[in-house]
Formats: sequence, structure tokens, C-alpha cells
Amino acid sequence: MKDFDYENDQWMRLPSHLKHLPLFTRHLDLFSLIIRLIWRMILKGWFFKLYIRLTVIGDFEEVHKNYPKLIIISNHASHLDATSIAAAIPFKYWLDLYIAAAKDYFFSNALFTFFSKHCLGAIPIDRKERKGEALDLCLNLLNNLENIWLIIFPEGTRSPDGYIQEFKRGVSVFSERTLTPLLFIYIDGSSRLWPRGRFFAKTGKLTLYVGPVHPPGPIELIYEHYRDWVMTINPQAFDEDDLSNKII
Repeated sequence: MKDFDYENDQWMRLPSHLKHLPLFTRHLDLFSLIIRLIWRMILKGWFFKLYIRLTVIGDFEEVHKNYPKLIIISNHASHLDATSIAAAIPFKYWLDLYIAAAKDYFFSNALFTFFSKHCLGAIPIDRKERKGEALDLCLNLLNNLENIWLIIFPEGTRSPDGYIQEFKRGVSVFSERTLTPLLFIYIDGSSRLWPRGRFFAKTGKLTLYVGPVHPPGPIELIYEHYRDWVMTINPQAFDEDDLSNKII
């Protein structure tokens, strides 16, 4: 894949999987907006109301009032996680909402690419070869957009057993280099409703907790404070043996 210099007018020749990102396209994509309106009706009006009964504990309105630019971090155990966060956030903020998504999965075919671009506002993250491209994309968006909520799953991939894993350093890099604070989110129930290996989610209840906003800092401190907060909600979210080994 050809390299692109995101700082000059080569944005006119961006590959298709980047053309939905406003910083590079320099315009509002009306087609994407219409698709998101339809997706909003499906997601909020049906799926997360009737099929998955989503309960949100916390106030995104108050958070957005004080923090129009944030990195949202959450546990990650299911394909439900990204869409449940989007469903929980008021639609009027969706044009400011972006999700760091694995390029090898969310942009793996034409159908997934269409969904990821126009419904999720996904930023393609290459987990294999072009990690620098993903870093530049996220840093450029965070540095240059006044309003942006960027969803990142700091575990890097879905948990294999439902327990929250240690965080990768990428989220700390993005936060510290752009001086962007982090909003803690905890999703309770997604691994039960859609565990790894299952074709599709089963119906049930899902609870999303809106946590505190944390300042930029080293990943060890972010993980420690996130763990302490989640433990007040669900002490079973972490593997007790794994935590004991870290304490020793």
C-alpha cells in the first residue's frame, strides 16, 4: 500500500478506507451522515432496546460539556463493545465519535469496510505491519480536531476469557503526546452475551458504566486507576490469580 503524507494536498488521493475521516477529506460526508441516521434507528431504536437491553450508568452529556476532546477507554471482551458505546452516547455527538478498529477485521471485505466507515467512523489500525500509519492517523486527529471522542480498547484485542487484561502502551502514547484526557468506561455482560467463537450475540442485559476522566499519564498508572475503579463495580472483572502474581 502506498505511503501518504497527511500534511499536504495528497489527501485528494487517499485510499478509500481513509476517505471518511474529516481531517483528511476536509468536508462533511453527507452520505455517511444519512447512513448513520439509519444506523442510529437500528442501533438505538431496536437492537440495544429490544434485543440487547442496554442500561447506561452515568451522564455523557455532562462529560461532553467539560471534555469535548477525549480518549474513551474500555474493557474489550466482545464484538458488542464498540457498538454498545456508540449506542450509549447521544446521537448529536456521533460526528465527533471515532473508533480505533483493527484493519484486518473491520476493513477485511467490502461489507465490513462500508459498515466501519459509515456507521462506526472507524480508524483502521494495522496490527501487523503498518503500525506507524495508525499512530499518525490517531495523533493527527487528536491534535487537529477540536471535538473528538476517540474510542480505544487498550487491551489491544478481545479478552480470551472475559477477564480484563493488561493495557498496551499505545493509549498512553496517544494521550501524553496530544495532552488528551481519558474517559473510563466499563461494560458488564458483553462476554456473556457474545463470547469469542460465537457467531452472533444472544439476547440479554448489558450495563455500561461511565467512569471518571483521567489525566494523561504512564500506562501503568492508567491501568492501576482503571482497575481500582472497576473493582468497585465488579470485583470479578479481573483474574484473582493474575492480580495476586502482580502484587507478589
